[in-house]
Amino acid sequence: RANDRDYNERFIKKIFFLICVFFFQDNHIKTAKYNVFTFLPINLFEQFQRFANAYFLVLLILQLIPEISSLSWFTTIVPLVLVLAITAVKDATDDYVRIYSNGTNTICFRLQNEKWMNVRVGDIIKLENNQFVAADLLLLSSSEPYGLCYIETAELDGETNLKVRQALTVTSDLGDDVAKLADFNGEVICEPPNNKLDKFTGTLFWKDNKYPLDNEKMLLRGCVLRNTEWCFGLVIFAGTAVHFVIVKGFACFKKMKYDAIFLVFFQIFGFLICMGIILAIGNTIWEQKVGSNFWEYLQWKELTISAVFSGFLTFWSYVIILNTVVPISLYVSVEVLRLGHSYFINWDRRMYYSRKDTPAEARTTTLNEELGQVEFIFSDKTGTLTQNIMVFNKCSINGKTYGTLKTPCVDFSFNPLMDRKFRFHDSSLVEAIKLEEPLVQEFFRLLALCHTIMPEERNEGELVYQAQSPDEGALVTAARNFGFVFRSRTPETITLYEMGQAVTYQLLAILDFNNVRKRMSVIVRNPKGQLKLYSKGADTILFDRLDPSNEELMFTTSEHLNEFAGEGLRTLALAYKDLDEDVFDEWMKKLLFASTALENREEKLGALYEEIEQGMMLLGATAIEDKLQEGVPETIACLTLANIKIWVLTGDKLETAMNIGYSCNMLRDDMNEVFIISGHTMVEVRQELRVRFNHQRTQFVCCYLKAHALEADLEQILVDVACLCKTVICCRVTPLQKALVVELIKRHKRAVTLAIGDGANDVSMIKTAHIGVGISGQEGMQAVLASDYSFAQFRYLQRLLLVHGRWSYHRMCNFLCYFFYKNFAFTLVHFWYGFLCGFSAQTVYDQWFITLFNIVYTSLPVLAMGLFDQVSLYSLRYPNLYRPGQLNQLFNKRKFFTCTLQGVCTSFILFFIPYGAFMSAVRDDGAHISDQQAFAVTIATSLVIVVSAQIGLDTNYWTAVNHFFIWGSLAVYFAILFAMHSDGIFTIFPNQFPFIGTARNSLNQKIVWLVILLTTVVCIMPMVAVRFIKASRKQGPQEQNFRRVRRTSSRRSAYAFAHQQGYGELITSGKNMKVPTASTSTYPLSSPARGNSVVKNSVVSGTTDAAETNSTGFRRESDQNQEVTVEDLEAR
Repeated sequence: RANDRDYNERFIKKIFFLICVFFFQDNHIKTAKYNVFTFLPINLFEQFQRFANAYFLVLLILQLIPEISSLSWFTTIVPLVLVLAITAVKDATDDYVRIYSNGTNTICFRLQNEKWMNVRVGDIIKLENNQFVAADLLLLSSSEPYGLCYIETAELDGETNLKVRQALTVTSDLGDDVAKLADFNGEVICEPPNNKLDKFTGTLFWKDNKYPLDNEKMLLRGCVLRNTEWCFGLVIFAGTAVHFVIVKGFACFKKMKYDAIFLVFFQIFGFLICMGIILAIGNTIWEQKVGSNFWEYLQWKELTISAVFSGFLTFWSYVIILNTVVPISLYVSVEVLRLGHSYFINWDRRMYYSRKDTPAEARTTTLNEELGQVEFIFSDKTGTLTQNIMVFNKCSINGKTYGTLKTPCVDFSFNPLMDRKFRFHDSSLVEAIKLEEPLVQEFFRLLALCHTIMPEERNEGELVYQAQSPDEGALVTAARNFGFVFRSRTPETITLYEMGQAVTYQLLAILDFNNVRKRMSVIVRNPKGQLKLYSKGADTILFDRLDPSNEELMFTTSEHLNEFAGEGLRTLALAYKDLDEDVFDEWMKKLLFASTALENREEKLGALYEEIEQGMMLLGATAIEDKLQEGVPETIACLTLANIKIWVLTGDKLETAMNIGYSCNMLRDDMNEVFIISGHTMVEVRQELRVRFNHQRTQFVCCYLKAHALEADLEQILVDVACLCKTVICCRVTPLQKALVVELIKRHKRAVTLAIGDGANDVSMIKTAHIGVGISGQEGMQAVLASDYSFAQFRYLQRLLLVHGRWSYHRMCNFLCYFFYKNFAFTLVHFWYGFLCGFSAQTVYDQWFITLFNIVYTSLPVLAMGLFDQVSLYSLRYPNLYRPGQLNQLFNKRKFFTCTLQGVCTSFILFFIPYGAFMSAVRDDGAHISDQQAFAVTIATSLVIVVSAQIGLDTNYWTAVNHFFIWGSLAVYFAILFAMHSDGIFTIFPNQFPFIGTARNSLNQKIVWLVILLTTVVCIMPMVAVRFIKASRKQGPQEQNFRRVRRTSSRRSAYAFAHQQGYGELITSGKNMKVPTASTSTYPLSSPARGNSVVKNSVVSGTTDAAETNSTGFRRESDQNQEVTVEDLEAR
């Protein structure tokens, strides 16, 4: 109830109790994860859900137990805290951005200044121009006449075009009268909160009347008020119950199809446990056989603990010592690399489209490596492969084709309102127009009347058509140039200029398009008083509704359609019907009743549309060219050479999709065997698939998908047959079927999939695939908003995959291999040392070296390699270089075993060469050199030099950054080494830095440097030899090209009608009408006989006798300014 918080609160408590608390709450929405008090506990809880972080936390706890720890606690806590801190800073930054975005919501007004977060359901609030709508509102009144207001819904659906909303007449009379608004006590009963942005059902009860509510009267949170000075609205939903939040809650987060790092962690952890068990068993045996010899030295009468218990403690001690084999810093390093790879995509100038100032954008950082492993691409056709810019190319009128004879460009100078950009190359059609052939004129009259376009005339004769789809724009522009100019419209009339003469038609009804009807119709009354129905739509739909006398013409027109299909043109069939006045009046009464039905309204309306559209007369057909985007054939050929299978999923008909396939190099003439799945039952489809699977020589399959083809029982054989084919085209698929096809391949082939599209009908496919790519094209931004990567042209896809994807995959794999290699080489020295120290869990290195090795000494070189390495500068010239990523050859179990084995061997050499050399080595002055501290410094220095040399070998592309990080890391190592072994730091921290003077006393000996050199050579030379042998046997890639094939075929084309339901209502309501100025035309404008236009900001807000419009899009005259109630409608 409006203006009654107490009533609404009682309503919650007494009737719905806790259930409706979700519906009727305050308007506070919390999208941030944290606040000042909860950040630390919640963030730490989230971070310790990661296996590696939890593992190191357990190790830290174990290190606090003196009986089992031989390492200081800081060796674990320093890297752990560093990793946690970096991750926490990243999470806090992301959360701050969310909080900041919340703060951008403007303040609304409840007749007094109030923050929007304090608004409650039932409150009436005031919005001003350019403010965000802060809750789901029922529009009550506005500054525009008749309660109109304009909103931008880009935050909801990505569309930037303005949409119109209109208040009920009874509430629009409230205006901005604060007293009337405060006294408003209407009650609203409506559907519960849901995720449907385009539908709303409710009823307003006020003053003993009830009024139907729909989506056209709602302002949803997230919209922006535009071109409207102010409006008032009643809060229907608030807080987390608003549509915007519910829809946003369904957003999915994509990650890698398998987290290789996570699986490797478990393998490493298992290896660590095995090493701990081996050393624990060794300790137990040593205590029993050797340890007793030290009792007297230790003045023990007997063992204080048993040998078995000693082995148990030793196990945990070695788990602590060998913990660095599990790299704690790997998570952070991987995130840094992924972020860097994403920025490289954003910064790529070769993927920048200057015409629209649109750069490529990586909208996620978790999928870059998978760009280098894609095996299947699922692509939309219209707007993705094609430009979605339509050109009127040919037509068939009364059995005669026009546009097939290529003559010089037609001169349209006889028409002062022509579009100077329009081109047509058949002058015979102009001659037919000038000769006033009736059917030719009726053909273009239909094109000029049957549409939902809005005209705008900024200067004299400069018409601009605001078309919902490019198909309609092309057709109306063609009619304009051939002398039937659509000049203006009101909710009740359409004004044409037919060969220079102004003719006004009364618009009686719009039978709107939907995906089931696949056609749209208008009913008009011409100046002679004749009733006409004009219809356009898919030929297969209209041909079934023609009068039987059209059979011969229908056959001829079908042949013409087949000819148009050879060029991949999009077609529409056109038909008309003369209506009897009495029949039409009776039909309108039925339509009025059906439009107010509470149940099955859509079905009843559809049946009435079907009734009046029977027995039409065929006029002809149009053929529109949808041109390919630049570089599409070359891109598809290149991706095909990379062994990527491209499937086209389109709503077009079979023939058009096939012709587009030939024109863009997906199909070639050497593919001489075509298989079409066309069964109408599951049994027929199964039989077709089995026959084809047994044949197994298909080079091309075009899937004319029926619902049965995606049945669960047929999934496996469908996938098997499709994967035997070179190319797959799925025709007449719905958005849901697109997603099902993608899910089918994901589930059965376990391959990386990529979906690319540009429209709202591609969103489900984009979200289902592992990787979604959106093209910012002619159909809005819905696909871009749902995607993981976006750019402006299809041709950029080859660079995204073959360059960025391949490089990201190679960089990440090389990074992982090197990371595990260096950690095994670093850690397993302790394992070998255990056999020589009585398995006493003593460390070889200085504790500070253990702490700093991964986070200081070796972190930056490996990051530089992971960010800047390039494996080949000719990825586009040799697409078959992409193949290793698809086969996952660069990081798999075998590769992991190889790099870990190399690390084990390196650790063995690092330990035993210095150990053997120091057995009998002496200093320059004859003193013995083999003390433990000198031994540790020698191994540590050898290790840092060896891993630096190894990363030099692993780097394929050297930059100044690589040089700086590698040489700089070595310099930092020696600087820290001498600093920590200096006298000064020992004086300050004697317990923490016991290696006083070791570095300068060891590294000034020639034998130590000889040992370091020998160790480095022995570690590195085998890898150099192996790589030399592989390089000498490896053959270079072969450059391949596809021969471009053009094809002409006599196959039927798809209909051209990229339309959206609901625009019929918008037209007849007059909500989007703009009034031309008096100087826009030299011809007198015909106007409706009744009503006066109210002009504000060049917008027609309606007539004084405004005719109410219902959801069917037909016109009905109402009483003067009297709102129609449900009771009135039911009575009528």
